[in-house]
Amino acid sequence: MFGIGEWLQGVFGPYGVIGVILFVFLIFFIDALVFPTLPELFFIFGFMAMPQETFAQMVEYGLYLLSAAVIAEVAGITLLYWIVEHVRVPERIKRIADRYVKFLIVSDERMLLVNRVAPVIPFAGAFISLIDDWRISKALFYVVIGCILKYGLILLMSSFFFSYFSSGDAETYTIIFIIAVIVISMIAAFSKKKKEGLANENS
Repeated sequence: MFGIGEWLQGVFGPYGVIGVILFVFLIFFIDALVFPTLPELFFIFGFMAMPQETFAQMVEYGLYLLSAAVIAEVAGITLLYWIVEHVRVPERIKRIADRYVKFLIVSDERMLLVNRVAPVIPFAGAFISLIDDWRISKALFYVVIGCILKYGLILLMSSFFFSYFSSGDAETYTIIFIIAVIVISMIAAFSKKKKEGLANENS
């Protein structure tokens, strides 16, 4: 089958590693700032776009991608936070956001870490601004930790597949793994919302 990595290499290949890393950066930046982009898939597509002949090259390239993802997340969330801070947000919207967060089992900045597994808070930068008890520095700390843990695990699994399987099989197994991560995250988010809804009804 036609490899995703080959397609991305064809599009961004002329720009080399920098082009692919910039592509991943933009995907994560847009995801944090504007709308969801399934960054997990594009992150791994970026990893597969550039051939790595040795394990050391895999690790080096993976660290570049991980750094781009973390910086993009921080930049996107910080910019959205700044925008919301400088816009006159109706008090009604603030109250809705505050009730929604307090409705969650974890209602402080640690929720942004849980959000990596069960994504129930979209547009994190806006929430950080709207919730009076949340602090941007603490929130970004959990964003960075969560990003490193989640995408570091994805890189480890991808490196394992590419080390022990042929290139075509490794791509297939990696994509299946990423889709499984996304599906599990969606199920976890739905389950968390359902449990919290029942807890709220019984309180």
